[in-house]
Amino acid sequence: MEINLFLDPVNLNALPVSASRPGQHRIGEKILIHTDKSDFPDLSHTRVAIVGVLEERLSVNNAGCSTAPDHVRASLYQLFHHWPQLEVADLGNIRAGHHVDDTYFALNQVIAMLIRSKIIPIIIGGSQDLTYAMYQAYENIGQLVNIVSVDPLFDLGQDEEKFDAQSYLGRIILHQPNFLFNFTNLGYQTYLVDHYAVDLMNNLLFDVYRLGHLKSRIEDCEPAVRNADILSFDLSAIRAADAPGNGNAGPNGFTGEEACRVVRYAGLSDKISSIGFFEYNPLFDQNRVTAELIAQMIWYFLDGVANRTGDIPEKDSPDFARYIVQIEGHNEDIVFLRSKKTNRWWLDLSFGRNDREKYEKHHFVPCTKEDYDQALKEEVPDRWWQFFQKLM
Repeated sequence: MEINLFLDPVNLNALPVSASRPGQHRIGEKILIHTDKSDFPDLSHTRVAIVGVLEERLSVNNAGCSTAPDHVRASLYQLFHHWPQLEVADLGNIRAGHHVDDTYFALNQVIAMLIRSKIIPIIIGGSQDLTYAMYQAYENIGQLVNIVSVDPLFDLGQDEEKFDAQSYLGRIILHQPNFLFNFTNLGYQTYLVDHYAVDLMNNLLFDVYRLGHLKSRIEDCEPAVRNADILSFDLSAIRAADAPGNGNAGPNGFTGEEACRVVRYAGLSDKISSIGFFEYNPLFDQNRVTAELIAQMIWYFLDGVANRTGDIPEKDSPDFARYIVQIEGHNEDIVFLRSKKTNRWWLDLSFGRNDREKYEKHHFVPCTKEDYDQALKEEVPDRWWQFFQKLM
């Protein structure tokens, strides 16, 4: 099946007018763009592909977000291209289907085919329920996945029968067969989340990070993001002062700079294979501030991808130093790996496992130097316990 069957070309003449800056080699001049005046791009050397999705029927308090893709494009195309070896293509838009499930099918087919071709899709929505279609793409190829969501809510929903942009995670958890290995929330705001939901996330052995914690230690996002296959970014996680273009924007949230830092972590991760930006609504934007911010976030993601180092742990790889910590009264050795390329750290949970084929890519868990220091103090890191229990 050819993915161009699902994609409408970009109408360059219809893009909103965006500020032009002096200089050469803008992104809009350097990437491959699927337009009505050109053939569908040859993707044989493409590393990243942009896909817009014109779907908002399950949005919550955010009607109008389906028009986001072209507004983001207008700002993105005006930024400057700094990566001669990074080939990027803009494949156009997936139009809303007759039913929402039709849109999901088109999106998951496109993503699955791109991932099989080792091309990283950047999805510009539309509402965040499209994360469910991203998840379905990995189900199509039989891959267990880790999802990281940057969101002030958990999007679990309250009613099993109701499905919308604020309940997609509940649908993923209940879906059978289930291909979700781990879920991480970055930036939840406690006063927006009931206590039951926090307990449920902990009981499911999911990772949840309060906004206040990450505001004081934004670097804690890095190992969490490095462990993801999918990153889903809800624009309502950014404070309204920096991203007013959202029907659910609030006074608190990440700053624009922090958001850019998180997605650059994602770009640098050799594991992340898809990313989505959701819930931008041009109707609420002011002076195109939010469109400009999303464009800059995509720029930082591309910059991260261009600077990937192939830093993936493998058993007995000479590129990693191995540290074994024995804790009194603890039967299992705690094994750490440190990359000699980047000084990043992982926990190695591969020893003694007979489930290697199914969970192989989940045996190496990103962590921090602080986790290693904690183990040296005879304390088992929480991150080790959590993933050890998942693999039992």
